[in-house]
This record gives sequence, C-alpha cells and structure tokens, in this order.
Amino acid sequence: MSLSSPRKPVILTGDRTTGPLHLGHYVGSLKSRVALQASHEQFLLLADTQALTDNADDPAKVQRNVLEVAFDYLAVGIGPDVTTICVQSALPALAELTMLYMNFVTVARLERNPTIKTEIIHRGFERDVPAGFLCYPVSQAADITGFKATLVPVGEDQAPLIEQTNEIVRRVNRQIGRDLLPEAVAMIPKVGRLPGIDGKAKMSKSLGNAIPLSASADDIRAAVRRMYTDPNHLRAADPGTVEGNVVFTYLDAFSDDFAGVADLKARYRRGGLGDTVVKRQLEDVLQALLAPIRERRARFAADPGFVLQKLRQGTAKARARTEETLGEVRDALGLFRFEEAAA
Repeated sequence: MSLSSPRKPVILTGDRTTGPLHLGHYVGSLKSRVALQASHEQFLLLADTQALTDNADDPAKVQRNVLEVAFDYLAVGIGPDVTTICVQSALPALAELTMLYMNFVTVARLERNPTIKTEIIHRGFERDVPAGFLCYPVSQAADITGFKATLVPVGEDQAPLIEQTNEIVRRVNRQIGRDLLPEAVAMIPKVGRLPGIDGKAKMSKSLGNAIPLSASADDIRAAVRRMYTDPNHLRAADPGTVEGNVVFTYLDAFSDDFAGVADLKARYRRGGLGDTVVKRQLEDVLQALLAPIRERRARFAADPGFVLQKLRQGTAKARARTEETLGEVRDALGLFRFEEAAA
C-alpha cells in the first residue's frame, strides 16, 4: 500500500471463548465477517478475559475453547492472512484502557444497559453479579476503541453495548478536548437474533437449544425434528401460523430460495402442508450449509500447530495496535510519565 492510499475502515468483533460457535453466531455475525474481510481491516478477538466474567470458577473451560472458537472462525471462511485473529488476554493494553474508561461511566448506567440487565436475569445473578460482568460494556468499549474500530458486526441484542461504547467515547473525547477516539456503528444483519430450536429464547449453548457449526448430519436431523412450529397446527390440512414458527424463521435466515420459501409459507397458511415437509426442506438447507464447514473444521482441528502460529502472529499485530492507542489515551489524559518528570 502506498503512503497516499487511505486506510481501510476498521472492524472489531469477536466471541467469548466459552464453547464452540453455533448457527446463532453464524447468522448474527460470522457471515458478515467473512463478507467484509476483503474490504475492511478486520480484527477478530478471542475474548477469553471477558469469558471469565461469569466462568471464573472454570478457567480451564475458557482456555481450551480459545482453539475451539478459532477452528470455527477458520472453518466458516475467515482468512487468517486477511483477518487478524488475536487473543484478548495477551493484549494488556485493553485491560488498562478498561480501567481508565471505568472513570467515565457510572454503576447506575451499567445496570441500566438492556443487554446486561437481560443477561443478569438469565444467569440468576440478582445482586450477586460479578463486578467484571457488570463492567462488561466497559471492557467491550476498550476492545473497540483499542483498535479504533468504526464498524462492529453484532446481533441486535448487542446493540446497546455499542451505544454505551459511543457514550464512553464521547465522554473521553470531551475530557481531552478533541476527537481522539472514533465512534462505532453496529452492523446488524437482517436476522439479528436467531431463536433457539425450542422457540423460547435466543439460541444458546447453556440452554441446550443450539445447533453447533460442528454438528454432525445426525445431530442436525435430530435438532430440526425437535424444532418448535405452530402448536395449533395439529393436522396437515389445518391452516398454520408462520409468525413465531422457528422452522420458517430458520428458512428465512439460511435459505437462498426466497421464492420457494414464500410458496411454502403461503401453502402452510392455507392448510394442506404438514410440518414434516417443511422441516425436511430446512434440514436439506442446513445439511448443505454445515457439511463443508464441518469438514474444514476437522482439517484445522487436526493441525493445531498451524492455528496457534496464526494466533501468535495476529496477537503480535494486535498488541502493537492497541498499545499505540493506549499511549495516545494516556498522553491525552495527562497521566504521569517518568521521562517528563526527569526533564
């Protein structure tokens, strides 16, 4: 790249390393990351430090899933020579930025964050919420601004975290008197939040209603058969409801045959189309999507040395970028420097 060439827009995204990724991750963010990696400078964070915020009692789980999530990234088409994949805990500048940003946000504001409120209820923390978990939005703000990212592909349930990042950015910039840190835009896909196969909540490993990207053909078939449809659609001849029907939600998210899906919906609503037929259509779509991902993942898992090498390279690049940002923030806030004190 010549010196006169403009820098590509920067993307920062990632996942907590609590287990292999699933279809909810794919439709919520992974698909966008693959599509954008050629046109943007993309950093992909293996968020093991953030994973400890509610898994501190099982750090081994967090550690072993660093590689598991990395395998998923590569399997879906993330190119390690195009996208920088890095390990959060090996980037100390992010921890220091988190600490600095905590001075620009209140506990009350953190508690009002809709994403955090929902997750506190989901995990049953009540008032015993770990401080690290409550400060998760601050950590994410450090991640995003550490790379000076302006675009963050996320599911719609994560949008409040980007909003809070931008609030912190504005407060820091106002304090230092200039726009050092850029604001970020949440990039939310058409299907921003994929429900679990039970239809009762978002897809989640902990709820047991997820389809992993590494799912076998038999696992996919079993999951589709269990999917929630219309409880009042008792016979094929009965008119059925498409809205809230998980099978049709998944067809909308993953099928490229838009006309075919529209025809299925019309027939289902009229009556005369059984759930088994619709589920068979969805199973074909998911089998075609996941079979090559599963095969590529197996190849990467068989060569962990290659994956570790790419993680080391990516983390070294990310460390340089985030330390540069930290230095700028420290200087702008006027923090103590030994060089200046000795002059």
